[in-house]
Amino acid sequence: MGTLTRALQRLCISELSAAPKLIIPVRHRKYVEKPTPGLGISYRRIVHYPEEYTVKPLDVTNLGGRDPVSGRLVAKGIGGGIKHKFHWVQWKREGPKEGPPKVEKVVKIIVDGCRTSHIALIAHENELKYYLATENMKPGDLIRTSMHIPRIPVRAYEGDSYPLGALSIGTQINSVEKYPGLGGFLVHAAGAYATIVRKAPNNRVVIQLPSKREFALPEGCMCTVGKLSNAIHGSTPIGSAQRNRELGNRPRSGLWQRKSGKHGRKIRRLPPVKEITSGNNKKQEIIKLSLDGIHC
Repeated sequence: MGTLTRALQRLCISELSAAPKLIIPVRHRKYVEKPTPGLGISYRRIVHYPEEYTVKPLDVTNLGGRDPVSGRLVAKGIGGGIKHKFHWVQWKREGPKEGPPKVEKVVKIIVDGCRTSHIALIAHENELKYYLATENMKPGDLIRTSMHIPRIPVRAYEGDSYPLGALSIGTQINSVEKYPGLGGFLVHAAGAYATIVRKAPNNRVVIQLPSKREFALPEGCMCTVGKLSNAIHGSTPIGSAQRNRELGNRPRSGLWQRKSGKHGRKIRRLPPVKEITSGNNKKQEIIKLSLDGIHC
């Protein structure tokens, strides 16, 4: 019986060795480099902007912290969340350069889930647009926009838009342009405002940002008067872990460590005033002078 069993085993082994071998292909994926976060790129959502401005909510693709090209996870703290409608805010405030200012009417104030500050629907003739709402703005208010810089500072009200050179010292402003014609670039967060500190030479105005840093901007940069709305946003507690997930934030590690003395406050001197120049700066040509051909 044992001899028969060994013979059957040898027969099976010989048949298996004579059979063609099965080759399993190995999948080699192309390596895609992981991008570095913190370079001004948002990995939370992609907004699909149409060619023309519209007040209709725009289509949004939620990324969940992943790179849209490679699909690799870049920001680990982003994920999930309630889908919110994205409203296209008009950052450029344009008005007449001479004569009376353009008058617009506030239709309603909207809570935007994609921004910390509230937004206002503005109507002018047959045109509708969204602006960032100021602290005391309400439906029915009339706001003015002018690009004229008079000799005497204007008496501006909350929500009005004027150049920096047309406003008096100490005015609280938001949505400040970095260059004339760029659109509101600075001070967008809820409850934030900048302050006009002083007038500087070369037709420049020095403003102080919420970070206490000062910038010297051209006097033709447009800005909006007043403090932005929803000032309690930063001091409102989230309340629960479920609410934090609804906001689109993934759970953290949970490891709690007591802070030691090295986490104390560092008192540092503020940086000097940064003067903003036009963005199209060309490098000056360097001319070298030599006296090699002159013999005395």
